[in-house]
Amino acid sequence: MTSGCPPLLQIENLVTRFSTLDGVVTAVDGIDFEVYPGETLGLVGESGCGKSVTALSILRLLRCPPAHIAGRVLFEGRDLLLLTPDEVRVVRGREISMIFQEPMTSLNPVLTIGEQVAEGVRLHRGLTRRESWDSAVDMLQRVQIPSPEARAAQYPHKFSGGMRQRAVIAMALSCGPKLILADEPTTALDVTIQAQIMSLMMRLKQELNTAIVLITHDLGVVAEAASRVVVMYAGKVVEEAPVRDLFKDPRHPYTRGLLGSVPVIGRTRRRDRRLQEIPGLVPNPLHMPAGCRFNPRCPRTMPRCCTEPPPMVRLGEHRRVSCWLEAG
Repeated sequence: MTSGCPPLLQIENLVTRFSTLDGVVTAVDGIDFEVYPGETLGLVGESGCGKSVTALSILRLLRCPPAHIAGRVLFEGRDLLLLTPDEVRVVRGREISMIFQEPMTSLNPVLTIGEQVAEGVRLHRGLTRRESWDSAVDMLQRVQIPSPEARAAQYPHKFSGGMRQRAVIAMALSCGPKLILADEPTTALDVTIQAQIMSLMMRLKQELNTAIVLITHDLGVVAEAASRVVVMYAGKVVEEAPVRDLFKDPRHPYTRGLLGSVPVIGRTRRRDRRLQEIPGLVPNPLHMPAGCRFNPRCPRTMPRCCTEPPPMVRLGEHRRVSCWLEAG
């Protein structure tokens, strides 16, 4: 992040609820964080913690109702939640893009890859059909798709999983956005392809000076790519820290559990030592526990943890934790 630079994106008390037949589910519950120009922020946590819903809420890609979004999402000072649908559509693609978990859900099976990359360029940059096609071919080349002109004329089913993800990255970067929300961009890819995709994203990020919110449960990816990490649990932010500080000295019991459950190659272990695990299950969003939401699974629970939600304690610049152990 740039010292003294104002945040590019500022999330303030974001709440996203869904009305269901069983009741109201609060998927994201009053979270706050910032993203600075050109940085990579890791947003981590178990499945169901609210990471993807956060990204969809930022871009207002949830149908309302049944979703209801409250709080403030400030992008360069503008509250995206107050914009009209037409104004939000201008922001999507041109200024903020999203890479979804499964590329086949982002690609139209009846349009060629080139047409899909060119569409955003034509809409947001006002280029002619020929110019937008040329721009699409150039973008496919930049994401290292071989024979880009020939590949641009092919349909998504002709592409492998890794190639489809490259095409989705080309779509996301085609208009030179200032921010990319990357939701599990390497899911379902083998390890070698994952490394290639992450290397590609980081190289293009540097070339275009684009900020990235990297949504993942893979702490290895976060360690390699992110400069700062926000940890979510059950719809809440429980810890935020620079990546080196988080891995060296995690302060929240949930973060310690996440890091302790990751196998490390070369780590010496006694034969009778098992890999650490976090006991219990993620709470039912319809019946959240009182107090700290992690208290039923926490090895260091105190009586206060079961009755009072812990405050967010600031431990330094860009370092904070929501835990009674730190609040005193």
